[in-house]
Amino acid sequence: MRVRELSVEGALELTPKASLDDRGLFVSPFQETHFRRATGRRLFNVAQTNHSQSRRGVIRGIHYTVTPPGCAKYVYCPHGAALDVVVDIRVGSPTFGRWDVVEVDPRTFRSVYFPIGVGHVFVALQDDTVMSYMISGEYVPENELALFPLDLDLGLPLPKDVRPIISERDRMAPTLAEAEQQGLLPRYDKCKEVEETLWLYEANGPSTPNRT
Repeated sequence: MRVRELSVEGALELTPKASLDDRGLFVSPFQETHFRRATGRRLFNVAQTNHSQSRRGVIRGIHYTVTPPGCAKYVYCPHGAALDVVVDIRVGSPTFGRWDVVEVDPRTFRSVYFPIGVGHVFVALQDDTVMSYMISGEYVPENELALFPLDLDLGLPLPKDVRPIISERDRMAPTLAEAEQQGLLPRYDKCKEVEETLWLYEANGPSTPNRT
C-alpha cells in the first residue's frame, strides 16, 4: 500500500495493491499495518459505517463535526467515481484554509483519511457513485455542521462540466469566513487534544478516562 501525505495537516491518501485474475478483483482498502507505519497509531475504533449513493453532479458537503466530540473518517469509493476533498477548517492549524483533492474510484481504490476537525466534501463524477465511510463517532444531528461548498474564497476544484446538485442545507450554509466570524469552526488545538485522547483510549482500553 502506498501512503501519501496530503497538503492538509494530518490527512492521508492510501492506495492499496489490487489482485486481478480471471475471476475478477480482490483488494483491501484499509490495512492496519500500513496505516500504523504512516501515523504511528492504530485506526480509531469504528463506531459507525456509512454508505451513500449519488448521481453525477451531486455535491455532499462541506460537512464537519463539532469538536469535541469530533469525528475522524476513512473513506473510499467502491462504485462510480468522485473527487473527494479534505478542507482544513481548524482555526489555528498550520494549513488552515487549505484543501486537497483525491480522485477515488474502484480502479485504484484510493482511500482518504480525514483527521478530527477537518471538513469533508465530494462531488460524484458518475451516476450511482457509492462512497463508503468508517467513522470514529456515531451520527448526532446537533453536532453535524456544514459550510457552503461553492465558497469562492475556498475555490474548491469542482469540475466545470458537471451541473452541481446541492442540498438545501448545504446551499444555505455559511462560507468559511462567515463560520469563523460566528465562532462555528473547530479549534486546531482542541482537535489535536481530542485526537490524542482517542488514540490513548484505543491503546489502553475503556478504563482510560475521557479527558475531553
